[in-house]
Amino acid sequence: MEITTIIYIIVGFLAGGTIAFFTGRRMLQTKANNILKEAEAEAEMIKKDKILQAKEKFIQLKAEHEHTINEKNNKILMAENRINQREAGLSQRIEELQRKKQEVEAVRNNLNQQLELIGKKDEELDRITRQAVEKLEVVSGLSAEEAKIQLMESLKAEAKSEAMSYVSEVIEEAKMTAGKEAKKIVINTIQRVATEEAIENSVTIFNIDNDDIKGRIIGREGRNIRALEAATGVEIIVDDTPEAIILSAFDPVRREIARLSLHQLVTDGRIHPARIEEVVKKVEKQVEEEVLEAGKRTCIDLGIHNLHPELVRLVGKMKYRSSYGQNLLQHSREVANLCSIMAAELGLNAKAAKRAGLLHDIGKVAEEEPELPHAVLGMKIAERLKEKPEVCNAIGSHHEEVEMTTLLAPIIQVCDAISGARPGARREAVESYIKRLKELEDMALSYPGVVKTYAIQAGRELRVIVGSDKVSDKEAETLSYDIAKKIQDEMTYPGQVKITVIRETRAVSVAK
Repeated sequence: MEITTIIYIIVGFLAGGTIAFFTGRRMLQTKANNILKEAEAEAEMIKKDKILQAKEKFIQLKAEHEHTINEKNNKILMAENRINQREAGLSQRIEELQRKKQEVEAVRNNLNQQLELIGKKDEELDRITRQAVEKLEVVSGLSAEEAKIQLMESLKAEAKSEAMSYVSEVIEEAKMTAGKEAKKIVINTIQRVATEEAIENSVTIFNIDNDDIKGRIIGREGRNIRALEAATGVEIIVDDTPEAIILSAFDPVRREIARLSLHQLVTDGRIHPARIEEVVKKVEKQVEEEVLEAGKRTCIDLGIHNLHPELVRLVGKMKYRSSYGQNLLQHSREVANLCSIMAAELGLNAKAAKRAGLLHDIGKVAEEEPELPHAVLGMKIAERLKEKPEVCNAIGSHHEEVEMTTLLAPIIQVCDAISGARPGARREAVESYIKRLKELEDMALSYPGVVKTYAIQAGRELRVIVGSDKVSDKEAETLSYDIAKKIQDEMTYPGQVKITVIRETRAVSVAK
């Protein structure tokens, strides 16, 4: 009984598990079927979306393709229209050419007909001419060749006579117009060069802020102004002129040195003899540098290259020199431009002419051999500094102290005269005055022991500075008398000239 019960129980359990197993399997099958249906539905929806997108894309691409095709069709239509227009134009041109060709053919046929007529007339004319020649030969007793030779001889003699007459007329006309043409070249040259008129003076005005500075410039018992005059060689006039001090000297370089020195001293405020000498020396170096700069700038402005440094310095020095009241550098620049233009007009070397024109008066600012004429001295300097022979000859011969050997020489001479003869360019009185003062200084400087000489007071006083180790006090008195006697015997001057010989002894020590 118990065993049977157990067996029923086991069988029942197994039957329940089987039922449960089959029941779970059916549920899983049902769930799987549901999931599969959902997946199929979702896949169907995705498929529809993709198909819809593909249709939209296709429609878009189709529209773009149609647009592109339309544009190409439009371009093709436009091109066809242009081609049609060109074809129409070409057709018109072809018709025009055909018409012109017909006209040309008609003209050619007409010309051929006329040529045939002319040929017939020429033959008739030749026949008539032969008959006339034969009759002339019979009448004159000469053949055609003999008559031709006689006619040629007659015409040759007549032509020769007329040619000689024409040549004579041309020569006479050339002689009459040569002077006019030369004047025209000179006038054109003058008109093409316009420079400012420059008149030099012998006085420079130094402006000051107030009159209290005048006392400091004069110094105690006048020692400052005496030291300044001795160092610069310039007469310093301090009078009642408000806010101005007058610097008087015939040498523009000295006046410029004195002006710059005064400017530095007044600006610095320290004015005493030792300081004055120090400043004057510095200013002299500064002016020398300005001279070099002026020379370089002039050469650059005129386009003159490869000039020796010494010649550049002499050119710059002309800035502080005057010739008959005319600034020498301005005069030389003007002559250089005139020479260049005139040489170009005459087909000569314009650069060499400009170079010679700039250097023609360097003898006036040279410091060597003052007894030589300035033209000859300038030529010697140019030769020493390896200038070309044609330039040297033009410099030396522009006042005819040397024979002219090149075509540049008369050009320099003429242009120098043109520049000097221009109205208002020169003032003879100033030049003669400066020359007299220069002669005064050179005469005193020729004595042994003389270090420096300064002509001041418009040439009414000559200050002579001598070396204390070379000239004694007694010899200083004798020297003053000798110079006065020589000036009186050899020079012409208005009024009287006071000779002041200055001999001073200095003891200098340095505290270290």
